[in-house]
Amino acid sequence: MIISIDLILHKTKAYRHLLFNVINQHTVNFEGSLWKSIFAFLLLDAYRSLLLKRNEGEWGSSMSFSSIVWTFQEIIVDVFVGNFVFLCILLLSMRLVLNSTIQISRCKDILLAVLVSSYFKIFLIATMVWEFPSSVIFIIDLFVLSSNTVALKVITDSTMNRCIAACFCAQAAKLLVSQVPARRLLRFENIDRSFSLY
Repeated sequence: MIISIDLILHKTKAYRHLLFNVINQHTVNFEGSLWKSIFAFLLLDAYRSLLLKRNEGEWGSSMSFSSIVWTFQEIIVDVFVGNFVFLCILLLSMRLVLNSTIQISRCKDILLAVLVSSYFKIFLIATMVWEFPSSVIFIIDLFVLSSNTVALKVITDSTMNRCIAACFCAQAAKLLVSQVPARRLLRFENIDRSFSLY
């Protein structure tokens, strides 16, 4: 319990203990933990996108089956493409920060550190019970960003400024990629629907 509180408070000692003593390649089934963390991360990210669509009014009970399928396809594409861009930008910026090549095992360590430090996304589940304004989702995103920064600082032994820059660039690229194509596709879908009316 104390470690959980220290993680919430972003204490580097707690992250160091978690990433090097509790979760590492020698103490747990690393590959299994990595895949489970990836699945949970993508699932929570998809739920976040669904919450944003619901708050924007794009999700409702009067939707047709085809628009529900279209919305889910859009969410899945946004989640996978956005997180792929996030990971690529993060690894590229970590390579620039560390001024060396990153081996595969180091990439796995960085990926697991980012996934584990994104534990704040679990608070999105509270929106199933209570209604929150959409600003709560962005507050959770800020906590995830700050937690990712601390985890990167611990795993790479880099300065906090470089880790903040790497995480911010990766998160900005993810938001840019996941927001712009969705609006373009939505515009093309509306054009397609207007032609089908004739």
